[in-house]
Amino acid sequence: MIVRNDKKFIPVMLMPFQEDGAIDYTALAELVEYYLDAGAGGLFANCLSSEMFNLSKEEMLKSVSFIVEKVNGRVPIVATGTFEDSLENQAQFVREIYATGVDAVIAITGLLAKEDDSEETFRRNVENLLEWTADVPLGFYECPAPYKRIIQPEFLGQLAKTGRIKYHKDTSLDMRSIEAKIRETAGCVDFGLYDAYMAHAVDSLKAGSAGLSCIQGNYFPEMIVWLCDNYNRVDKQHAVAQVQSFLIDHMEVMHYAYPTSAKYVLHKLGYTIPVRSRRKDIEALDEQAQQNLEMLMEKYDRLKVEIGGFLCG
Repeated sequence: MIVRNDKKFIPVMLMPFQEDGAIDYTALAELVEYYLDAGAGGLFANCLSSEMFNLSKEEMLKSVSFIVEKVNGRVPIVATGTFEDSLENQAQFVREIYATGVDAVIAITGLLAKEDDSEETFRRNVENLLEWTADVPLGFYECPAPYKRIIQPEFLGQLAKTGRIKYHKDTSLDMRSIEAKIRETAGCVDFGLYDAYMAHAVDSLKAGSAGLSCIQGNYFPEMIVWLCDNYNRVDKQHAVAQVQSFLIDHMEVMHYAYPTSAKYVLHKLGYTIPVRSRRKDIEALDEQAQQNLEMLMEKYDRLKVEIGGFLCG
């Protein structure tokens, strides 16, 4: 496994399913090595890309425990622990997820208050969750489902200063918000903001984010790792601009029918991950979508040739 610098790519892990719909643990073990071999600096398990809303709590606990065992301490692991339930029950499940051996448990901002609840209610619920989960290290994810609640920079800074908050996955799509969050959390030990929006990946890295945590890394993880390593190198600026343009130009293709689309690409690359999903709310991976993904792979191969590869520093 390649050792990387202080900017990290944290993959939002896919979840493979067998033909009968059960979790495919053989493919999941292969996925763990796929991410780590590409240079990932950590893993985000039991997330939206893992189809977490389509897993039972038993499946969540078993799959996260499996990932922790396979990683065996090589990189930190975070995993979601809050789902639609009473706050007391959410706190209990946070403790159960933490008991699997993860380094921090992620709270979904949109599940800590209803969409029409006030900011005051949201903050009170967050503070209660911290109190009811004792010393469990936590993180936040501004997940798009069930709705997206953006955490305010000064509140994130207040929370990070407690030392309990280790990870924040930002989906604000707003560089001003990201810059404010980085300012408010400056100096917080063991805290990192990871940007999910690749349209401004380079800007967010330069602004001081800890790294990237994006779905594009489920297609081409070595490219995201390379960007984290090279975003600020003077001798690589033309190549960095090419990568940033590639991410912007092909964002729509990579979001369409996701996460089935990412599984399709990995399958075409020779991995054993089945091209199946439990989600019923995504587009069908029809013939046109498959052709678009195959063209994406061809364009990526050309980009690799132009840049000289993504794993050579």
